[in-house]
Amino acid sequence: MSVPSPKIRPSHRFHIDQALLTACLCLLGIGFVMVASSSMHLGVKMADDVSYYPFKQLIHIILGLMFAAFMLAVPMKHWQRLGQPLFIAGLALLLIVLIPGVGVKVNGSTRWISLLGLRIQVSEVMKFISVVYMAGYITRHNEHVRRSLFGLVRPLMLFSVACILLLLEPDFGSAVVILIIAMGMMFLGGARLSPFVFLVALVSSAAAILAYTSPYRLKRITSFVDPWEHARDSGYQLTQALISFGRGEVSGVGLGNGLQKLFYLPEAHTDFLFSVLGEELGLVGVVLVIALFTTLVLRGFAIGEQAEMAGEKFSALVAYGLAIWFGFQAFVNMGVNMGILPTKGLTLPLMSYGGGSMIIMCGAIAVLFRIHYEVTELHKSNVKGRTR
Repeated sequence: MSVPSPKIRPSHRFHIDQALLTACLCLLGIGFVMVASSSMHLGVKMADDVSYYPFKQLIHIILGLMFAAFMLAVPMKHWQRLGQPLFIAGLALLLIVLIPGVGVKVNGSTRWISLLGLRIQVSEVMKFISVVYMAGYITRHNEHVRRSLFGLVRPLMLFSVACILLLLEPDFGSAVVILIIAMGMMFLGGARLSPFVFLVALVSSAAAILAYTSPYRLKRITSFVDPWEHARDSGYQLTQALISFGRGEVSGVGLGNGLQKLFYLPEAHTDFLFSVLGEELGLVGVVLVIALFTTLVLRGFAIGEQAEMAGEKFSALVAYGLAIWFGFQAFVNMGVNMGILPTKGLTLPLMSYGGGSMIIMCGAIAVLFRIHYEVTELHKSNVKGRTR
């Protein structure tokens, strides 16, 4: 039986994790500048307006910050209670997006739902829901997760349903991210090493089979191994990205002076924004962005550790899950851009152009701030109780 946590009495001062806030604001700022730099020519082509994409991205950021303010006000106990209903709602969304005429199809993939003029990528919503659901499951069934193989497999059976629906879009990258989140959280939740390793091997084998039995995924892998051999077809995007990094060298060619974004590099303002940054800001800009994401992830794990030490298991697992999500997705996006991973349709968190992903990710970061606030308040209450 779970022991209720001590009641938190809110203070007038909201405690902010300064390092996390600085990293997030810097990523938002750099991302906005790079989106503007990489999309001005597209704005002229699409709407005869050089500020078309930068203006829309500014609106996305403002909406993201508004959504973050809402998420910041939601106590963690509510998320713990809503985990299961949210997961069912997430599966329903994954089904709805596949309905012809409802889901928005872009570049052969049906991953979006149009809502009030915004394209919401359902997989981004599902990633956040997966973190909340998995944290609740591990908190409720902690002993089963620690001792039993079935305790590990049971939630993955539900996640496999979500992954099958994602593969039908198709969105292999998001399916991998969701599985990594779930398995990473189980490991940090106390899963024994031997069954966990077996499970990792099983999931990895399934992913490899899916990759090799799908012609377009296999084509991506072969073009990744030697992109220059396929530079005119399947390896085109990767070779253009590598040229971007090569031109950037140490200090870059200068903000706005990149050439690869000028209709050479597809998706320059979305999935391949990091390549434009590498060309225009060089190694200096690349290292800065990597350092900012490292700070974000480390602060996420640190907040989770603080919550765990305070006895807030659910909040700790949510913080760990969010850190895994942001860290892994950023790693995959940058790895794809630099040619160390096969091409995947994953955005760079807080930086790539897009309304739905920006709003969801800002909201997810706000949950980290909420956990930090609640743990700080709990610590202050405990200190006051001991000094009385």
